[in-house]
Amino acid sequence: MTRKQGKNSSFVKRHVVGALALPVFVAYVYYLPPWPWFLTLLAVVAVTALWEFYAMFRVPVKLYLPGIMIGAALFYLSCRHPDQFFYGVFSGLCALLLLRLVLSSSPSGAMSEIGPVATGFFYVAVFLSYQWLLRTGKNGLEYIFLLYVSVWLSDSMAYYVGTYMGRLKLCPSISPNKTVEGAVGSVAGGALGAVIVNNIFLIPGLSVQRAAAIGVILGTAAVAGDLIESMFKRDAGVKDSSNLIPGHGGVLDKIDGFLVAGPALYFIVRYF
Repeated sequence: MTRKQGKNSSFVKRHVVGALALPVFVAYVYYLPPWPWFLTLLAVVAVTALWEFYAMFRVPVKLYLPGIMIGAALFYLSCRHPDQFFYGVFSGLCALLLLRLVLSSSPSGAMSEIGPVATGFFYVAVFLSYQWLLRTGKNGLEYIFLLYVSVWLSDSMAYYVGTYMGRLKLCPSISPNKTVEGAVGSVAGGALGAVIVNNIFLIPGLSVQRAAAIGVILGTAAVAGDLIESMFKRDAGVKDSSNLIPGHGGVLDKIDGFLVAGPALYFIVRYF
């Protein structure tokens, strides 16, 4: 298979998987109650993304599985018992340090092993939990769809604008294929997605202008999220977080924009 044929095959897989999964996902989020269904979905995504993140950095098994369990517990606390989250972080980090101390006979590599595990707690589990806080707040369903559609359109427009119009490199040392034109497309896609969702749901208190402004922020956050994950992948020496989703890479590759855009939207809705 030539390089061009391989690229075309990946392109087809990307769209087939998206076309099959999107209606199911929309129906799942729209028709099923947030507890326990939406929380369960987020928990599965969080655990899978943590697994991919730790695999990227080749975290040893002695910390790999405990890290996933602690991350899952912190995710649950952040969603359901945020008042206990600080104690969970303290207990989780203590457990992680003690495990590394007891299960390894050498101090060599302690920081390189513990660092990715602790980072994963916050980068994946905590950042993702903001979607639950957003979903269970006022007009939560509408804002969740605003988040998803904005970031999806942001990613799509970044891809197509960058592919066909991209000339100026955005951050070549981190992601050589990202372009300034693609980033502009991302921002425009975010604004368009927010306006479309607001026109469908007529979210109380959200004007067209405010929706567009929020979409611009989400589009910008999606670019930042993409670059952050690219930074991690380049440091780990991998192209994708995994090959779990045909044509799309891993779960972490699909949620990188949401990890930053989700908290951004939550704070906008909550405080502004």
